[in-house]
Amino acid sequence: MKKLFGTDGIRSVAGQYPLDPPTVHAIGLALAHTLSAISPPPRVLLGMDTRESGPAIASQLTAGLVSGGATVESAGVITTPAIAHLTHTHGFAAGIVISASHNPWEDNGIKVFGPDGYKLPDATELAIEEEIFNRLAAPASVATPQAATPAVNEADRVDYIRFLLAAVQGLSLDNRRIVIDCANGAASAVAPELFAQLGGGEVIITHASPDGRNINEDCGALHPEIVAAHVRHQKASLGITFDGDADRALFADEHGNVVNGDAVLLLAARDLQARGLLTNSTVVATTMSNMGLEAALKRSGIQMLRAAVGDKYVLEQMLSTNAALGGEQSGHIIFSGRSTTGDGLLTALLLLDIVHRSGKSLSELVADLKVFPQVIVNVKVREKKPLDAIPTVAAAIAAAEAELADSGRVVIRYSGTEALARVMIEAESEPVMRHHADTIANAIRAELGA
Repeated sequence: MKKLFGTDGIRSVAGQYPLDPPTVHAIGLALAHTLSAISPPPRVLLGMDTRESGPAIASQLTAGLVSGGATVESAGVITTPAIAHLTHTHGFAAGIVISASHNPWEDNGIKVFGPDGYKLPDATELAIEEEIFNRLAAPASVATPQAATPAVNEADRVDYIRFLLAAVQGLSLDNRRIVIDCANGAASAVAPELFAQLGGGEVIITHASPDGRNINEDCGALHPEIVAAHVRHQKASLGITFDGDADRALFADEHGNVVNGDAVLLLAARDLQARGLLTNSTVVATTMSNMGLEAALKRSGIQMLRAAVGDKYVLEQMLSTNAALGGEQSGHIIFSGRSTTGDGLLTALLLLDIVHRSGKSLSELVADLKVFPQVIVNVKVREKKPLDAIPTVAAAIAAAEAELADSGRVVIRYSGTEALARVMIEAESEPVMRHHADTIANAIRAELGA
């Protein structure tokens, strides 16, 4: 079982284990050693989001990578999917992103992509972990020398923007006013230039002034109601909001209603199907996607498969079933053949292209998505014990499952990136839904609450 890598890389409070200097240096050494066995001497591409801890971690990681025989090129502040794309297209042995995505600014993380642009498989991450622990057990080998982060190659950002624009050649905003929330994160370094190159409309950029500590703070995909309010205030046609590393995007329609990843999957699936591009008429979603999405897709003759939460696992199921589209309610959307991971900027452009070609508004395109009432309660926990081994929690879950049966869903899981238990209840009756969500959350809080 992995101890360092979660569902989206290694993540913790910056400066604390495993993001303390000796461990970060050991991570660099272990990665360089693993990569050298595949393609010596390995070239590594490094990027980061806007957290103030990013440069220090980049320096420590670079020291380990260089000590292990790797060469490192920096793309500077750039989105996670940009690193995935550039790693593959520019022949790097690996791409590394220093980011904690949607987490608060105090956190940070290390995400690794292989030479094919895909996140590393679990078996490879486990092997790297073992080497990290071995190096930490020999203190002399992990003393952290001073190392400067490599000079930023601005051409990397330009190449990524060129790739994005090529996906929607001829796109026009059709005189629409668009509001874009960059979450004071990595999108701030890319989105203004990208959307400035789209003609035929007006683009309003918000939350694109990062200061190292305001990433995701009351903005971005964690707070889609913010961009929705901007849409209403600006009388705009559409809103787009990204998370800290811009691997996901959420939207707001012209009425200021939030449009989540389920709705994006629905309109993208129908568009691909109409053009004969939806392989096997199949979409991969997750256990968190609403039953209403499944019903709407079924009405269009489209099958929905459910993967474990995490775009990594969505992608695995997409590859195994040859699906052209997959994603999460949270806004990670993967278009097979176009990207190897969730890409918020690409998703935004492709959605704008669908709206442009359809001649309809965003609200019209998703009007028949009738969602079941759904609530997600996050419970801070001090440890992640198996929930079925805690009698009070197991009993609360069993009671919910028995009452809801075929009229709802119960999904209880630990976050792969934070010390949280997530309680998701879906039901036809909102009072019943909230009763069971509160009962289960309180049981977890009483036994494991932080």
